[in-house]
Amino acid sequence: MKSKQKESETIKGHGGELHQLASHYTPILTTQQGVPVSDDQNSLKIGNRGPTTLEDFHLREKLFHFDHERIPERVVHARGYAAHGFFENYEPLADITSADIFQRAGEKTPAFVRFSTVAGSKGSADLARDVRGFAVKLYTKQGNWDIVGNNMPVFFIQDAIKFPDLIHAAKPEPDREFPQAQTAHDNFWDFISLMPESMHMIMWAMSDRAIPRSFRFMEGFGVHTFRLISKEGKSTFVKFHWRPKLGMQSVLWDEALKINGADPDFHRRDLWNAIQSGNFPEWELGLQLFDEKFAESFAFDVLDATKLIPEEEVPIRIVGRLVLDRCVDNFFAETEQVAFCTSNIVPGVDFSNDPLLQGRNFSYLDTQVKRLGGPNFTHLPINAPKCPFHHFQQDGHMAMMNPKGRVNYEPNSWGEKEGGPRESPQGFHSFASEENGLKIRERSESFADHYSQARQFYISQTPLEQGHIANALIFELSKVQKPPIRLRLVSHLPHIDEELASRVAKGLGMHEKIVPVEPAVKTRHDLKPSKALSIALNPPKTFEGRKVGIIITDGLNDDLFEALKTKIDTEKASFEIISFTVGGVKTASGKQVAADQRLEGAPSVLYDAIVILATTAGTALLSKHPAARQFVNDAFTHLKFIGYLSDSKPFFERLGLTSELDKGCIELRESHDVVKFMDACKNIRFWERESVVTP
Repeated sequence: MKSKQKESETIKGHGGELHQLASHYTPILTTQQGVPVSDDQNSLKIGNRGPTTLEDFHLREKLFHFDHERIPERVVHARGYAAHGFFENYEPLADITSADIFQRAGEKTPAFVRFSTVAGSKGSADLARDVRGFAVKLYTKQGNWDIVGNNMPVFFIQDAIKFPDLIHAAKPEPDREFPQAQTAHDNFWDFISLMPESMHMIMWAMSDRAIPRSFRFMEGFGVHTFRLISKEGKSTFVKFHWRPKLGMQSVLWDEALKINGADPDFHRRDLWNAIQSGNFPEWELGLQLFDEKFAESFAFDVLDATKLIPEEEVPIRIVGRLVLDRCVDNFFAETEQVAFCTSNIVPGVDFSNDPLLQGRNFSYLDTQVKRLGGPNFTHLPINAPKCPFHHFQQDGHMAMMNPKGRVNYEPNSWGEKEGGPRESPQGFHSFASEENGLKIRERSESFADHYSQARQFYISQTPLEQGHIANALIFELSKVQKPPIRLRLVSHLPHIDEELASRVAKGLGMHEKIVPVEPAVKTRHDLKPSKALSIALNPPKTFEGRKVGIIITDGLNDDLFEALKTKIDTEKASFEIISFTVGGVKTASGKQVAADQRLEGAPSVLYDAIVILATTAGTALLSKHPAARQFVNDAFTHLKFIGYLSDSKPFFERLGLTSELDKGCIELRESHDVVKFMDACKNIRFWERESVVTP
């Protein structure tokens, strides 16, 4: 069936207008049954802010088909890594929730946490520019509770009906099956340029948050607004935050590219090594708690997953800690077969009417059934509750347990012993919210402001971080082959920041005049910067958990070497010894020191700081060694702190860096210089150098 339509047809929705480029004769979108679709932008809800209806067959079909597209690899979050641990509650929270996990101070609940990239396949590299999944399974005494979040607090879309389209656009283009684990291609940016609601998330995705240094150094967020329900039935809205105790840290884009080449398993290896060495990663759980009155007065809709609540408006209450202390025994049995569902909640926790969350609740179960072969995936040890459980569900593919005895239905009259489990007033209760409204496909006007929080995020960044966002946009859009897509995307940027738009346009060599798209709602300029949104403004307080790369040559000073190792250990950091061969070197006293890595296999991108302990003779050899020159050049370019001996200065001269050595390069003469160097390393990078090394 075809319908004659205008070339620039306007489709209602998104709180404004979406302009779709089309030919004069565009086929009408239909379901798989051939039923014409009137609205592909909004799921069917009770009122424009109400819950999604079960009868929405179009939403069901889209999500159902999307969830069954891949086997056995996950459609999204395929590249993942996980570990076991526990959650420890700090204080009783009975005043806000009846959830058993929060009732007693000091109680520990078993946990399993899986980190992942979103767009790449299972075999892609760890350092892709991407959102990171941060999924936590808590094996509580009331059943399994899954907090299935990301390392960013917002998302690209507002309604789950658009999720298949988002992921289709981000994945490798279907005719050529590339690029892998990248969004730098026409399909992704074509979709984004037509989705103004995505602009806030784009600022996050183009920021340093998208290339974390380690899982251990990134935040996690529940993304959606949930409810906590007290024993008395009182509801409190909540947003979940996981705060890394080691602080946040990201890599530079050039580092990310080189790490992927040197060690595509960099994040996996880092988590494994940290746990195996006893340096257990920790996060603290923070809650943003607010009531209906705040929700109604907030400038944006708390049901909109493309929005966040600044910490300045609702402070975060720290209520517990998450510790990962055990690696998996078998990757497939645990990491690959673990099944997370946003619908897995426990008494004392409930959902909000966020349409993206409601769609996820509906969709995830299909995904697990498809991937794991049938409805009995909860029989797998990694997915099974650790508390007692009883039900009448039976049979199905790969059933490992069935009800015993004669009775497999409820209600029944067989009595307490033979009749099996019964429902209980102490079981799960949904919050008794009142819902009313017309049954419509429509987006609430309270979802219509697509640029104000995108602007707030951007102005909350330091100038250096803003530069990284601009450079990321330039890089990504330079890979887009169709100029109209680039122009359309850049036309959104003036609503966020005029200088950003100009910078990106200049970087792309665009000669067209940038005419801003017509916004559904004008950008607010009264939103103040939020310090919490910047990584640079929230630096780690220690060098704990980081790694130093130490190049050594024959004849090195024993005392200085021992002082450096001792200080690194004191800071709870680690180090690797690097030399021409793994056989190592002899110190000035004749002691043999083995190396962990040889120069050709240990680029400086794998370390957070470097030290060159080379004698005059060793410096001469290093100066002739290409890998050694690249090692120091990269460390300097990537703004890392560099410790060196005076004997090494000719090496820097050979690299042309002598006149540019700055306070981030620290000469080591005595043991007190080692202390000075390690204290400087707590800043992670010497940011003042970026203006020197960046054109």
